Amino acid sequence: MCSTCGCNQPSDAVTITLIGEEEHGHEHHHHTHEHSHGHGHHHHGHDHGHHHHSHAHGHDGHHHHHHSHHEHEHGHSHGKTVVELEQDILQQNNLLAERNRGFLEAKNILALNLVSSPGSGKTSLLERTLRDLGGTFSCYVIEGDQQTSNDADRIAATGAPVVQINTGKGCHLDSDMVNKALKKLRPADDSLLFIENVGNLVCPSLFDLGEAARVVIISVTEGDDKPIKYPDMFHSSHLCIINKVDLLPYVQFDVEKTKEYARRVNHHLEFIELSATSGEGMEAWYEWLRQRVNV
Repeated sequence: MCSTCGCNQPSDAVTITLIGEEEHGHEHHHHTHEHSHGHGHHHHGHDHGHHHHSHAHGHDGHHHHHHSHHEHEHGHSHGKTVVELEQDILQQNNLLAERNRGFLEAKNILALNLVSSPGSGKTSLLERTLRDLGGTFSCYVIEGDQQTSNDADRIAATGAPVVQINTGKGCHLDSDMVNKALKKLRPADDSLLFIENVGNLVCPSLFDLGEAARVVIISVTEGDDKPIKYPDMFHSSHLCIINKVDLLPYVQFDVEKTKEYARRVNHHLEFIELSATSGEGMEAWYEWLRQRVNV
């Protein structure tokens, strides 16, 4: 998990910037993972790995003939410590996610976590959505990418306030990043908040951001077996948008098979088929949003 995917990185590798105010400089983000070492032994009472590890080194009477046993114990303890660390990372994330959720609910902000593979068209979908709904709802965006602000610049061109989170090597947003971004964004009451996550269908599925709903976007240019390749993401999502349906005549993609695969892992999942380019199906997406915005 995150101990091996590049997310456990120096805190200054993540920057959070309100687009349009870059001249004030990047804020250094203190990554949630930095806290994890100090708390790992408290999580769910699983402190055996830490105590066992120290015990293995604590006896002065170790002799050479115990060497192989010592190595085995050390390896086992280390593996258990990693698992506890990862569990604690998620626990800390979820605690802050609930704080985010309470803040958003108190302000009557509908927050959506948009997740997808790279190239699914989620930025194009978001651009069109903001242009079409900007006169109806107050819309705000948190944009997650590893390095550039290219997508955030595209979003800013629609007139929507946007905060860019650059995650460095990190492959997902977490609740701490979103919490800090919200403080910069200052979204108004009774508004819509779109959180465009880093393009990746694996790690973002593990991290609750405090959103009201998770929307997974796939395109017909991807494989129709995405839901069974990445079941955790589809299991944790509320809506699946199938984008680029205008390209169906030109690609090998079975829409019904995709839905069938997705329902195997999440029989509550809703589907909307659309094209952000042609506009086909966009009204169904807008109606889905209208039904959830309490204004």
